[in-house]
Amino acid sequence: MRLIDITRPLDPQDIDKLPPARRVNASVMVPEIEYHRPKVEGVAAMCAFFGCQPEDLPQGEGWGAEMMRIGTHMGTHVDAPLHYGSMCEGKPARTISDISLDELYVDGLVLDVRGKVKGGEGISLETLKSALAANPGKVTPGCALMLRTGQEDQPFGSDGYFNYPGMTREGTLFLASTGAKILGTDALGWDRPFPVMRRIFAETGDRSQIWDGHFAGRDAEVFIVQQLHNLKALPTHGFKVGFFPLNLARCSASPARVVAFVE
Repeated sequence: MRLIDITRPLDPQDIDKLPPARRVNASVMVPEIEYHRPKVEGVAAMCAFFGCQPEDLPQGEGWGAEMMRIGTHMGTHVDAPLHYGSMCEGKPARTISDISLDELYVDGLVLDVRGKVKGGEGISLETLKSALAANPGKVTPGCALMLRTGQEDQPFGSDGYFNYPGMTREGTLFLASTGAKILGTDALGWDRPFPVMRRIFAETGDRSQIWDGHFAGRDAEVFIVQQLHNLKALPTHGFKVGFFPLNLARCSASPARVVAFVE
């Protein structure tokens, strides 16, 4: 069995890849990590704790440690129903710590929609149905359907990275109706880009266009996973995938290590 990591690394150096205009929102995309190195901060901390001198420690080194600040929706992450609102399917929405591991280790299918979608536009129902029909795998109850949109070719921080194809309410409810529970994408977000939805609302006044892909999760409980990475390394079906978020009490989401288990 091969284990394939489909998680995007969280790297504070990604701040350098963002255009200056995008850095105002960097805190939702890039972690802040303060590195405590064994030869510098680590040795100072250990000497303070133990009342010793650097020469008392192996090779004069202390521990390595880090202090960090990350958002629950940063990088590859799992959305719990609470992210879409306080109620889901008429019941109090579950948090990330309410979701069992059994629900997060499931059969996986990759729906390849490359070449059939455009940045900044919604993924049509016809495209989703076609991709599902083209996949010889079987949708099993609670499985994961992961969209390979072609965003793998867009470097982090580029214009194309932010202008991704997104999901609509109709498409989200269709995928949920198949029996899948986990809906994932390799794009930055699940919905169409925020500027697109904002523009459409400003032009039409149609409130149903606001974050409609996520808000669909109020009516059908699904776990949405964004910023999947390296889907090209996976077969289209016949594998298990584990979505393992941090067990953050009462939170609406968590960064996750997502791993495919391929025979």
